[in-house]
Amino acid sequence: MGAPTGEPMLSMREVAKRFGASRALDGVSIDLYPGEVHALIGENGAGKSTLMKVLSGAYRPDSGSMTLAGEPYAPRGPRDALSRGVAMIYQELAIAPHLTVEANVMLGQERTRWGLLRRGEHRRLVGEALALLEHADIRPEAVAGRLSVGAQQLVEVARALVSDARILVFDEPTSSLTERDAERLFAVIDRLRAQGMAIVYISHFLEEVRRVASRYTVLRDGRAVSSGAMAGTDLRSIIAAMVGRDLTEMFPRVPHEPGEPVLDLSAISGRRLPRRADLRLRRGEVLGIAGLVGAGRTELLRAVFGLDEIRSGQVTVNGASGRSGSPRERIGQGMGLLSEDRKGEGLALGRSVEENLTLSALGRYAKLGWLGLGKRREEARRWIEAMRVRTTGPDQRIGELSGGNQQKVALARLLHQRADVLLLDEPTRGIDVGSKAEIYRMIGELAAGGKAVLMVSSYLPELLGVCDRIAVMSRGVLGEARPVSEWTEHRIMEEATGQRSSPPSG
Repeated sequence: MGAPTGEPMLSMREVAKRFGASRALDGVSIDLYPGEVHALIGENGAGKSTLMKVLSGAYRPDSGSMTLAGEPYAPRGPRDALSRGVAMIYQELAIAPHLTVEANVMLGQERTRWGLLRRGEHRRLVGEALALLEHADIRPEAVAGRLSVGAQQLVEVARALVSDARILVFDEPTSSLTERDAERLFAVIDRLRAQGMAIVYISHFLEEVRRVASRYTVLRDGRAVSSGAMAGTDLRSIIAAMVGRDLTEMFPRVPHEPGEPVLDLSAISGRRLPRRADLRLRRGEVLGIAGLVGAGRTELLRAVFGLDEIRSGQVTVNGASGRSGSPRERIGQGMGLLSEDRKGEGLALGRSVEENLTLSALGRYAKLGWLGLGKRREEARRWIEAMRVRTTGPDQRIGELSGGNQQKVALARLLHQRADVLLLDEPTRGIDVGSKAEIYRMIGELAAGGKAVLMVSSYLPELLGVCDRIAVMSRGVLGEARPVSEWTEHRIMEEATGQRSSPPSG
C-alpha cells in the first residue's frame, strides 16, 4: 500500500505531557488516515499509552493540538471521545462477564424512550455490528463470560461499531489470544480498514505489526523518532529506532555447561492436565517447553510448584522425592515460579518494589517477630542494581514500573529467595523488544551461574534462540527433550499439532 492521500482523519501536533518532573510526551506529531492501520511501536515507557490516553480523553495534554476530520478536537473525557468517534480496545478487556453479549455491546450507550430501553433497536444495532464482524458464532443472547478471550475482544469491537467509531485503537490485542483467534482478529481488522475506518495498532510483536499495518511510527523517550510505510521496511531498523541502538544480538548467548540433574519428573499427571510428563533438568541448563495454548504447559509448571494437585507420578528436586509439595515446601527445596499472569499472580501491584522483591523470603529479616527494615532495604537496593531495574527507588509502587522492569523484579524475587530451579512461564510476555533482550541475557547468565531454568514460551524464536533443549507438549503429553539444533519452528509446530510421532532428523 502506498503513501496515504487526501486529508487525515486525525492530526496530533506537538503534543506534550508531563507528570511532575517526568516528560512522558515531548512534542509528538502523528497523522492517521481513513482506511489505514497505523502501528504505534516503542519500548515500555516510550509514551505510547500516554499518547493514546490523550487521544481518548483520559489525559489532557499540556500543550499541542489535535484535529478530527478537520475540526478541532479536545475531548473532555473518554465518553466525550467515544461520542466523537474514538474508541479504545485495551489489553485488559472491559467485559461484564455475567451479562449477555447484547447487554455488553450496548453498555453505556443504551437507547431509551420515556425511560424504557428500546430493546428492538438494541437487537438491530447489535445484529448489524456482529454481522459486520462476520462471526456468526457470537450470539447476542450468549453470556459474555463464557466466550473465549478472542470472542470477548470482538464483543468490544462490536461495542465500538455501535458507537459509530471512526478511529479504533487496539492496545496489545493478541497478547492473550490463541494463534487462531489472532488470525480471526486480523481478518476483522482488514475488513474494518477496507470500509474506511482508521486504526491504531499497538503491539510488541513486530512480526504481526508487519502483517497488519500499512504505516508505522516509533516512539522513544516520549518522541516520535521514526515513521514511514511498513512495506519494504527492515524490522532491524525499526528495532534500532525503538532502543536507540542496533540490537545485533537479539538472543544473546552466554556460555554455560549443563551439570548434574536438579529436577526429575517421572510420569507426572494432574487432575486434568498434564496427562503425562517425564523430564530431567540439569544445573546450568535452559530447557524450553513449546506447545499450543491449552496443551498443559502452564498446568505442568503449577503442578510441579505445588499450586495444582499432582494425581500420579513423582517429582524429585535437589534429591528430595515425592508426589507433591506445597509452594512453601518447593521454595524451601530451592524452586521458584514466575507466573505467566504477572499482574494477577506474579506481583502485588499496589505494593513497593522492595516488598515485591522480598515477600517470598521475609524470614531472612525477622527477629523475635520484628522485621529488620534497614537490612531489607539494603538488600532490595542491591538486587535493583544487580538486575538493572529502572525505578526511583525501593519504595516506588511496582505498578508504576514498565512491564520489562516489573519482570526484572519478579525474577529478582526468585533469586533473592535463593532458588536453584527456576520455572519461568512466558517470561517475556507483554514486554518490549529491548527488555526482552535483557531478559534473555539474564537467563543465560543464570544458567552460567549454575541455575537450572525450565521455560515455557509461545514465542518460538525465543525458545530456539535461548534454550539448550526443547520439549513439546501436545494434548497434555510432554514429548522428549532434544537439543535445540534438532528443532525448527516448523518441526515444533508439527509436533505441537500432533502431526509428528517420530523424532526429527538432521
